[in-house]
Amino acid sequence: MYELDIGVIVSLESLLKEGAQQIESLGLDTCQVSAWDPDNFTEENAVRLKEVLGNKIKISSLWVGWPGPKVWNFIDGPSTLGLVPKEFRYVRIEALKKGAEFAKKLGVTDVTTHVGFIPENPSTTEYRETVVAIRDVAAYCDSLGLYFNFETGQETPITLIRTIEDVGLDNLGINLDPANLLLYGKGNPVDAVDIYKDLVRGVHVKDGMYPNNGKHLGQETPVGEGLVDFPRLIDRLHKYNFKGALIIEREISGPRQKEDILKAKKILEDILKKY
Repeated sequence: MYELDIGVIVSLESLLKEGAQQIESLGLDTCQVSAWDPDNFTEENAVRLKEVLGNKIKISSLWVGWPGPKVWNFIDGPSTLGLVPKEFRYVRIEALKKGAEFAKKLGVTDVTTHVGFIPENPSTTEYRETVVAIRDVAAYCDSLGLYFNFETGQETPITLIRTIEDVGLDNLGINLDPANLLLYGKGNPVDAVDIYKDLVRGVHVKDGMYPNNGKHLGQETPVGEGLVDFPRLIDRLHKYNFKGALIIEREISGPRQKEDILKAKKILEDILKKY
């Protein structure tokens, strides 16, 4: 059997308010903690979160968001998301560094984020400035003994590899979100693993479709109902000796979310049993 941790993404705020019952009710013992508000990165909250999770639930990585506008489409996304838009860059660098300090307090080894629509053309000033900004954050993570992971999707796989090469640090990794590669129309997720190879340190288990117009992302679906070929994806990850966590992400709310997460868990367990 291919033994990988299966977990779920859950917000820092909900863990602090409601505890770990949401994770335990799914029969899971691993999570990726998502945190968007730098004001929550306090010593008190770190102590509280460790008490909530105890020895029962592991944190695979801390997903750190950033302040300012964010529009998840093709028209306004490039000018609002991540470290690419220069007018928001400084405050976001600082937010990511605070997130890294919080991860260190938690004893978590990996910090993950979207860096934005990395420019395809490496000769532009925008690309070069983005690389400098990423290096600043990643070097800070390195000074704390942490990995800095890029969540995939808003750039083609080869653009991400080029960026990692140009940043040039040893603590860079990839959080593979196979659905995002489809939703953003950037690539086939199974083929992308052959480009990312052993840089993949975590995976979002999410499914979806390619876009059907030039303005809006494709549609997310329950796992097994979109275009991600999870048996082949996991086989490709196995080829490159992936040992990270499979983190289920279903970006809806209500009872259907839990149903879809449990369905995804079953699909993953059935795939892993075949090894």
